[in-house]
Amino acid sequence: MNHSVALVTGATSGLGYAAARSLAEEGWGEIIITGRRLAQAKEAAAQLAAETKRQTFTPLELELDTPASVRCALAELVTQARPVDFLLLNAGLVPTKKRVITAAGIEASEAPLIGHHQLTVGLLRADLLSPDARIVITSAEPARGGVPMFKYTDLPTFAAKSFQGNRTAAVEALIRNGPNVKYAPNNAYADAKLIIAWWVAALARRLPSGMAVYAVSPGASNDTKVARNAGLLVKYLMIPIVNLIPGMNQKPETAARRYLQASEFGTDVSGQFFASAQGKFSGPMEVQRQPHLHDRASQEAAWQAVVKVSGIDLSNPAPLRPQDPEIVSY
Repeated sequence: MNHSVALVTGATSGLGYAAARSLAEEGWGEIIITGRRLAQAKEAAAQLAAETKRQTFTPLELELDTPASVRCALAELVTQARPVDFLLLNAGLVPTKKRVITAAGIEASEAPLIGHHQLTVGLLRADLLSPDARIVITSAEPARGGVPMFKYTDLPTFAAKSFQGNRTAAVEALIRNGPNVKYAPNNAYADAKLIIAWWVAALARRLPSGMAVYAVSPGASNDTKVARNAGLLVKYLMIPIVNLIPGMNQKPETAARRYLQASEFGTDVSGQFFASAQGKFSGPMEVQRQPHLHDRASQEAAWQAVVKVSGIDLSNPAPLRPQDPEIVSY
């Protein structure tokens, strides 16, 4: 992979900011950093330039839960006409205690994926990803299961009970927090991160042969703004307690390092979800092998649901590989 142009969403603070700084320190030629408002992106770019002593940061306005903003960002990238080598889809949100639905009818913690889908497909259609581009999107440990207080939805059971077995309709209901979905913020977060892992697997089957995509959990790092809208119980009780546990509150720079590690992975593990070993929330990351993550029917249902919600599709999937790669630690 060339180290010319990187694009980092949600780069005005937290893990995105740390990742952008690390990319500059590694010598990337241009790092496009996005913020919900152009003024925020410009401020972050100036601060990063001062910290790194490198004038390599280009600000870009991008509000992922507003389709018109994504279209405007894509139009700006088209005018620049510089293919992106590393696309880091970092922006995300922990859901609030009370359900929030965007103007587009999407549950708030699901909205970043819809915007990221629109951005990624737009770049592919405009031929603005380099032939060996790497795409990394943030997922989280609850997608694999086994995380206290977080429970993802059993999609086959939910689809069978409420949607006559139609998994695409079931995923769309989760994205919209619509019919038959009882809102619980921690469960909504787990579902959002699981749908991301499924979406990545489906996208990998649709990418040109030289490109690759990975879902990556950065591990526990609470010194970010991702939980700014979380409930009082999470912000003022759960997070302070968690911070006292060794390994449960990595510095943003350490957590963001996982993104950069994944950007160097090969196409043989494209479509995989990388996270900490079972029972851990930091340290080396590995391919997650839980059966629900590798259910192709759920992966394709997630893709089709995102397509339906966003109104944007890409192409037919490539044939399934003969076998999945073995577990690899990094």
